[in-house]
Amino acid sequence: VVRRILHLEHPLRHGDFVWDDAGVPAGPLVITIDLAAQTISAFRDGYEIGAAAILYGADNKPTPLGVFPILEKDADHVSNLYDAPMPYMLRLTRDGVAIHASDVRFGYATHGCIGVPPGFARRLFAAARLGDTVIVTNGKMMQMGDTITS
Repeated sequence: VVRRILHLEHPLRHGDFVWDDAGVPAGPLVITIDLAAQTISAFRDGYEIGAAAILYGADNKPTPLGVFPILEKDADHVSNLYDAPMPYMLRLTRDGVAIHASDVRFGYATHGCIGVPPGFARRLFAAARLGDTVIVTNGKMMQMGDTITS
């Protein structure tokens, strides 16, 4: 059940984010990522507490669709495949796909990860717990029990 959506003054542009968790009760965190809209939203107990513009996987390294638990958290992670910093990393897959801080600019892409602005990444990292649910779609409406096949 969605109880609140954050008010945005304008559509999110690359590098933009909003975060407002004031007065939001404790509860489960669900993160939704819409690749078609290039956005991420964090909901705690049905209240949207954060939203940001994102980067996602390039055509040759696409971001997988589906429902994922957060498997690992590492604030100072460095990719062992690309020797690249991945600050505030929230791992989604065993083969390296994660949400992490990134320079979110128009025309940039990732190797399958979800790149978010550093300020958003820091707040999301603090709010997220291992096992929290992340739903990655490509414009398709989903419910928690749904699965996606690419």
